[in-house]
Amino acid sequence: MARSIAQIQAAIVAAKDADGTLSGLTSSSMTAIWLLWTYVVATCQWTLENLFDAHKNEVAGIITTGKPHTLQWYATMAKAFQFGVSLPAGSDTYAVVPPASLSVLVVQFAAAVELTNLIRIKVAGLTGGILGPLSITQMNAFTTYMGLIKDAGVRLQCTSSVADTFQPTMIIYYDPLVLDATGARLDGTEPTPVKDAINTFLGSLPFNGVFILNNFIAAMQAIPGVVIADEVSVQAFYGMVAPVIIAARYVPDAGYMALDNVWFAANVSYVAYAS
Repeated sequence: MARSIAQIQAAIVAAKDADGTLSGLTSSSMTAIWLLWTYVVATCQWTLENLFDAHKNEVAGIITTGKPHTLQWYATMAKAFQFGVSLPAGSDTYAVVPPASLSVLVVQFAAAVELTNLIRIKVAGLTGGILGPLSITQMNAFTTYMGLIKDAGVRLQCTSSVADTFQPTMIIYYDPLVLDATGARLDGTEPTPVKDAINTFLGSLPFNGVFILNNFIAAMQAIPGVVIADEVSVQAFYGMVAPVIIAARYVPDAGYMALDNVWFAANVSYVAYAS
C-alpha cells in the first residue's frame, strides 16, 4: 500500500540525519533547498507507489476473472441478478449496480451446491421480511441470466422452493412462577415464547446452513421459564418427500425451514416443573 508523501519525506530526512556527510543540513526553513528536494523526491516516490498499487489491483482483477469460478462466485452472481434489466452484450455484469433496497434485486439469498455433473443454485426472496420462493416469472428470467453468465460447459439447476417444513415434538417442563399451562408468560409479555424462540432459531440459521439438533435443544432450554425441554424429537420434509427424523444435523432442501404451526399445537405439551 502506498505511503503518504509525509511518511516518505520523513524517511528521507531520517536517512539524511544518519549520513555523516548530509547531517549538517539542519535548516528548518520551508524554502531550504535540501528540504524542498526531499519533498520533490517524496512526491515522485509517492506517485510511483500509487502506480504500483494500481498495477497490482489490475493484475489481481485479471487473475480473478480469468480463473475457474467457485461456488461462492455463483452464489454472489445469483444475488446480483436484476429482474427486468438486460445485461450488456458480452458482459456478465450489469451496467448499473442499484441500491440493495431496489425492487429489481429479487434474489436476497443464494447458495451454490455441487452435485454430480451439475451445480444447483438455490435462491429465495423476501416478502414482508419473510423468506419465500421467487415467482415463476422471476425464476424464468433468473434461469436465463444464470445461463448467460455461467462458465462454458457447466450445467446449472436453478431452484427456488417453499421452505422445508419443520415439525418438533417435545415436552416442556416449565417454571409455574414464569409460565402458565399453555406456555404463555404470566406477566403477559409473550403469549407464545416457545414458538417464538423456534421461529427465531430457524430464522437465525444461514441460508442453506446446517440445522444442528443439540443447538436447537440448547436454544429451547435457554427460554426464560423453561426448565427442561424433554423427549425432543424433530423431523423435516420438503415437497412430497416423506418426513425424516433429524438425529443430529439437517440441511434444508430449499435452503431454509418454516415451523408447522398445526403440528406444533398438537405435539408440544407443557408440564409444570416440581422441584
